[in-house]
Amino acid sequence: MANPLAQFEITTLVPIRLGGVDASFTNSGLFMVLAVTAITLFLTLGMRAHRLVPGRWQSMAELSYEFIAGMVRDNVGTEGRPYFPFIFSLFMFILFANLIGLVPYSFTFTSHIIVTFAMAITVFVGVTVIGIIRHGLRFFTLFLPSGVPMVMAPLLIPIEIVSYLSRPVSLSIRLFANMMAGHTMLKVFAGFVVPLGILGGWAPLAVDVALTGFEFLVAVLQAYVFTILTCLYLNDAINLH
Repeated sequence: MANPLAQFEITTLVPIRLGGVDASFTNSGLFMVLAVTAITLFLTLGMRAHRLVPGRWQSMAELSYEFIAGMVRDNVGTEGRPYFPFIFSLFMFILFANLIGLVPYSFTFTSHIIVTFAMAITVFVGVTVIGIIRHGLRFFTLFLPSGVPMVMAPLLIPIEIVSYLSRPVSLSIRLFANMMAGHTMLKVFAGFVVPLGILGGWAPLAVDVALTGFEFLVAVLQAYVFTILTCLYLNDAINLH
């Protein structure tokens, strides 16, 4: 039976050395490029016709745009409009990465915590900088909400600081763990199909088909969760809630 974790191995496609730094182009980088290319084609070709009555492709592009625009509007408000391009790009990048990873023999780079943590720390640092620029030192009142008795401050402030600093960790682990666990399960059950033969192979095959449908939902859901949490964190920084 093939190692179910072999699908997550990073392989070098084009070796590149910059001084003492290994900047090689890997399979992870390749599928990132493919994800960006697929997003670009999906949006540009989908909106190329500019029809008043949209077709299926244009409808999907418009729905994805409206879905994220509504998410930003509902969770951040009108002040979140300047950040819509970043949030929309983040959602589409994660969504296409997860969906492309479901294609047989492809590579799911969102199953690597270094990738998900890089996105999470970018969101964390960006939101923190936005909050400090907008509110100055008043931003730190986020760790002591108004109306809380001062006697609770020594207990509440450390809890709020730890909770705030844990955001990039929880955000990255949630996406990484879900994608890695799901793909591992798919590989494990697929490994039993051929060895069990015609009589017994149908059972793990049926489980694999069901898991594939479930993984499709997880792929969409995890992109949604990552994006909506980004909106909530941005709302905290803008409105100090």
